[in-house]
Amino acid sequence: MVDGKQVIGEPLVIDGRALSLSRAIRAGDFVFLTGQIPFKDGTPMVTGSIEEQTRAVLKDIKKTLADADCTLSDVVKAMVWLTDRADFPGFNAVYGEYFPDRPPARSAVVNDLLVDVRVEVEVVAYKPV
Repeated sequence: MVDGKQVIGEPLVIDGRALSLSRAIRAGDFVFLTGQIPFKDGTPMVTGSIEEQTRAVLKDIKKTLADADCTLSDVVKAMVWLTDRADFPGFNAVYGEYFPDRPPARSAVVNDLLVDVRVEVEVVAYKPV
């Protein structure tokens, strides 16, 4: 831990290049995850339905949270980016499977993404140390 911040998880690597970001940072009782895009076999998932891509994203979020000794129930805020407004119902159905009770606060916007995927999700978790 440096300056009260702890880096969580291994660096993200795409095409053999480590990205200049951390998967997650613990700062006190909060854990901030980098926006997650769907991956399949270590490559951004540029195909697949919104439901498949959402499951891939939330599965990776769940794993990163576990690395920080957190679970999905510790998530207090989620920010969602979709590339197509029509994908919201499919996204929301899968999201509800992962957050069935007392879901976190959430914002969602439609926007172009830097990678050709359909969804990106960023979360903040709260778990006192």
